[in-house]
Amino acid sequence: MRNIFILLFVCVAHSAHSQQDEFESQFHQIVESEKRANASKINSTLLSTISDYDIIYHRCEWQVDPSVNYISGKITTHFKPFTTGFDTLLFNLSDSLVVDSVLFHGASMSINHSGNTLTSALSSVVPVNTLDSISVYYQGIPASTGFGSFVQSTHNGAPIIWTLSEPYGASDWWPCKNGLTDKADSVDIIVTTPSANRAASNGLLVSEIVSGLNKIYHWKHRYPIATYLICFAVTNYVQYTHNVPFGTSNTTVLNYVYPEDSANAASQTPDIIAIMQLYDTLFGVYPFVNEKYGHAQIGWGGAMEHQTFTFMGGWSFELQAHELAHHWFGNKVTCGSWEDIWLNEGIASYLPGLAWMPFKSGRISNITSQSGGSVWCNDTNDVNRIFDGRLSYAKGAMILHQLRWIIGDSAFFAAINNYLSDTNLAYGFARTSDLKSHFEISSGQNLTWYFNDWFTGEGFPSFQIAWNQTGSTVNLTVNQTQSHVSVPFFELPLPVQFKNQTQDTIIRLSNIFSGETFSVNIPFQADSVKLDPDLWLITANNTVTSVNENDLSQLISVYPNPASSLINISLPSISGTSSSIRLYDVYGRECYSLVTKQTSLIFFETDKLNNGIYFLTINTQNYTATKKIIINH
Repeated sequence: MRNIFILLFVCVAHSAHSQQDEFESQFHQIVESEKRANASKINSTLLSTISDYDIIYHRCEWQVDPSVNYISGKITTHFKPFTTGFDTLLFNLSDSLVVDSVLFHGASMSINHSGNTLTSALSSVVPVNTLDSISVYYQGIPASTGFGSFVQSTHNGAPIIWTLSEPYGASDWWPCKNGLTDKADSVDIIVTTPSANRAASNGLLVSEIVSGLNKIYHWKHRYPIATYLICFAVTNYVQYTHNVPFGTSNTTVLNYVYPEDSANAASQTPDIIAIMQLYDTLFGVYPFVNEKYGHAQIGWGGAMEHQTFTFMGGWSFELQAHELAHHWFGNKVTCGSWEDIWLNEGIASYLPGLAWMPFKSGRISNITSQSGGSVWCNDTNDVNRIFDGRLSYAKGAMILHQLRWIIGDSAFFAAINNYLSDTNLAYGFARTSDLKSHFEISSGQNLTWYFNDWFTGEGFPSFQIAWNQTGSTVNLTVNQTQSHVSVPFFELPLPVQFKNQTQDTIIRLSNIFSGETFSVNIPFQADSVKLDPDLWLITANNTVTSVNENDLSQLISVYPNPASSLINISLPSISGTSSSIRLYDVYGRECYSLVTKQTSLIFFETDKLNNGIYFLTINTQNYTATKKIIINH
């Protein structure tokens, strides 16, 4: 069933995006929107230092008029202390907002609101692991930090306010614990707004009450939720729904769209049905199946995966697929640090393509357009670095795809599903080491080398392949260069295609060093050899050269070069009955000699040789070759 669904998904994607440039435009639109226009450096450590209590529940009561850039609210937070002597409660909150009062056990507490932190001295100590609550009353004009955290705008003359907090913007507009260490177990969100509007938010709408000139919308969400995924949007939405059946159960997709765009939206949002059914087949039931999934339109070209209610700036197939994917990868299991943002964005970027060639080609071209850069985010104070489209999105997606080739489909999908269902991770937070562990368990392999090369390491390999065929035997020499010094060699299994006009085959070569030689047997005469025809690998600038009988020396491999203690020589099987190997210094003096019948691997020690330039001559029955060697102890 999996292969059928993948094929169906790819075909739908292909018909929806017949032009690759349109597909690439949509991908970059997603990335750019999530960078938060004009985002700048911030000190994220100030927003993630609250660690002495556990949030259990938020009751968020907000009053907003979308025609006015202003918010007033009451946030009641239920919490349990982690530490003894707990008598002070901290929230992250922008200094641009005014705190009217903080109530604890019905009494007003003394507060200090500075440095974008709200500190409230409690009237009594709360014992460890004891449930208690506090209410914060506040109001003001949220700060404009450039992240798009609280936006007041218009569409077709109608006012709108929406929130968008990733990565650090939640505390711009409400008092919260703004980090990636704690999820509220549940939330109630109550929004009061002029009655011409609808208010979108997380979970299920449990009531919609007229109160004078206003309406009060009450949303209830009963799943754990990260702070940055709590949201609301208010404008004159119209609504419609889709039903997504999953065998014996189903999910409602609730769409809140602009009246002027309702016909256009209604023609495209039905795509979500097949996408959601595919993800259900691949990764298990929709994680918030007891509530809803939804789209709420906002004024951006991209979107934001707020839990159960994605805020959408468009309706493209890839955008819908990307944002829905986040509800498994990002919402159910959330990256535990912005260093690991690829766990959200890389996986969600991979799923809309899975096996579509233009998708893979576009991602590889994007990744290899620059020589360096790691998937690991090395600067979480820089929003542009967190949401780097080439690294967090494209390379994050393709290191998954490449790993799928290495360990196989069964182990790959088993690892992904075990990661999602891991009781230590599901509806909580994960780090890259957690996903790595599941890949290792399912594949039975130690993958430290892979994550060192491709997660923390930078760059990509380029391959230079020389080949020759004699009878049914094809001899190849595979050399590799690297685009960045952080990885001395990318160890990879290489898919190599041998082909003529009527026949072809792909052989997997386990390449473990540069200059490695291979001999393989194929039952036909190949007229071409191609590296990675199905685009499994992150690589660029490759060459494949056919070597004629007068140039067989290209198949000789000598490594490492420069050499420090050993020189390794690999000869192709077509060398003949014996090979004579001699090493000369720059004065023509012979330093080493050997006659051998070996072809697979020959080596000699260089410890007794001085540093400098040497020349290695190799004479066989079929060819003569000279290689320049540098020895540097």
